[in-house]
Amino acid sequence: MNRTYLLIGGNVGDRQQNLEQAAQLIEAAAGKILERSTVYETAAWGKEDQPAFLNQVLHVETSLEPQPLLQTILQAELDMGRKRMEKYGPRTIDIDILLYNDIVLDTHQLVIPHPQLHLRRFALMPLAEIAPMQIHPKLKKSIDELLLECTDKLSVKKL
Repeated sequence: MNRTYLLIGGNVGDRQQNLEQAAQLIEAAAGKILERSTVYETAAWGKEDQPAFLNQVLHVETSLEPQPLLQTILQAELDMGRKRMEKYGPRTIDIDILLYNDIVLDTHQLVIPHPQLHLRRFALMPLAEIAPMQIHPKLKKSIDELLLECTDKLSVKKL
């Protein structure tokens, strides 16, 4: 079995309910959720003139390989009404693969570890809550170390 860390988040509609629905879809289609971080309210990153997001990291055990996992989470986003209209724009749900086992993968469709993980406090804080000593396979630093070094100053509050 494979272990992956997924970041789920959104800022449109009932944000808390959307996180719950995303987790249910992930568990039904991708694998068992082993751990969940606390939910965090975070300022929008990349396009700041929009409502705050709720974000959570899920530690998932899956039999899916990375590409089928990506297709599964993209389908979950579609099932929840996600429309990709503008980069970093508002969304009902966004699901990102942060880490998958200890692999480094760089294809046109998928990059693992997530290429901006180390730059995003909203991803690092919930990940550090449940996997502080997990080593970033490309940067060779723990998630705690990356969080300490992160220069992102946007608001991230535990709910």
